[in-house]
Amino acid sequence: MSKSPSEFFKDKRVILLIVLLLISIVSISVVGIEQGLDLKGGSSIQLQLEHPVNDTTMDIVTSVLDKRLNIYGVSDVKVRSSGNQMIIVEMAGKSPQEVEKLIGNPGKFEAKIDNVTVLTGSDVASVKSVEADSEGGWHVPFELTTQGAKNFAAAAKDKGGHEVVMYLDGKEIDKDHPTLSEELASGEPVTEIEVTGGAENQEAAKAEGTEVYTVLKTGSLPVKLHVIGSNTVSPELGQEFAQGALIAALLAILGISVVVFLRYRRSILAIPILLTTFSEILIILGVASIIHWNIDLAAIAGLIASVGTGIDDQIIITDEVLNHDSEETRHRRTRTQMNVKNALFIIFASAGTLIAAMLPLVYVGFARGSSGIGTIAGFAFTTIIGVLVGVFITRPVYAKFIELFIS
Repeated sequence: MSKSPSEFFKDKRVILLIVLLLISIVSISVVGIEQGLDLKGGSSIQLQLEHPVNDTTMDIVTSVLDKRLNIYGVSDVKVRSSGNQMIIVEMAGKSPQEVEKLIGNPGKFEAKIDNVTVLTGSDVASVKSVEADSEGGWHVPFELTTQGAKNFAAAAKDKGGHEVVMYLDGKEIDKDHPTLSEELASGEPVTEIEVTGGAENQEAAKAEGTEVYTVLKTGSLPVKLHVIGSNTVSPELGQEFAQGALIAALLAILGISVVVFLRYRRSILAIPILLTTFSEILIILGVASIIHWNIDLAAIAGLIASVGTGIDDQIIITDEVLNHDSEETRHRRTRTQMNVKNALFIIFASAGTLIAAMLPLVYVGFARGSSGIGTIAGFAFTTIIGVLVGVFITRPVYAKFIELFIS
């Protein structure tokens, strides 16, 4: 028995578990854990397309909206389609009014000379960051495609001094109405142009310029959208959700502790089961921190589900060993190893079945991204992570503990 602790901590799986626990602690401490809309608070906006669209058009719409919101600085945003005419946008930490104007418009960009369109959004090749000055002015430089530059040069030739008016969704965005310089009117293609504007103060100028930059960067929507509804989840309500989930988790752990102790009447078994459970939770949260996976109510449900299967698996391992406790001492170590292998076979088979059941939910949720299914996908994805952590790391370590100490 004196060699058992040394043998236990030299096992590769035990070393891996310790390393992963340390990495998880560091990641959670430094990077933190991203909270979803349910916990952090935020907004949900329901959008209706002007008319039903096919899957290809719907994918374009959701992609453009997602890019716009990310570029605009909205964190933890989820854009999901619902049917062929509805889109649900969820945002953590933002009110609907802050982004409604940005996502509710198609983002059609035009530049006109003498009321004739000479540039559109399709002529924009790349966009540089918005520049705002202290006087409330803003500038958004952008480069034209080769064909766009040729078209603009042909339209601007011999029109030096004429006004260039730029529009976004039919509204003028360049209130100064700059005139064509002789260089731009020479007929030679020029690739770099800029949109300029002004606002009351620097902050407003930055916001206005960022809106123009975002639309030029992501392109226009192929169909008009209308905001038909919105609701807000306050941070206070999110905190209530988080506190309720924490209390539920503590009560579950307390109940598990009582059941395990009553079943085995031995703290040497109850304590390792609980430690293994806490290790699984910590590693799952560490993985979520590293990959920036949002922890919301669905993820918490998946976490609880994976922990529940983990405790069940540990009880299977324990029972497989204790049920053969009457065998001869000289054969006990060998029989214990056989029993542990039998238990692990059952556990791996059960885990494979569970993962196979969860994968379609993950695929449908991430591939289609429709409302409601995305929540189920979050539950399934978290459950799969928990099961993988359990079957490949924590449960083999617990089996090693049983093999060395209980035998």
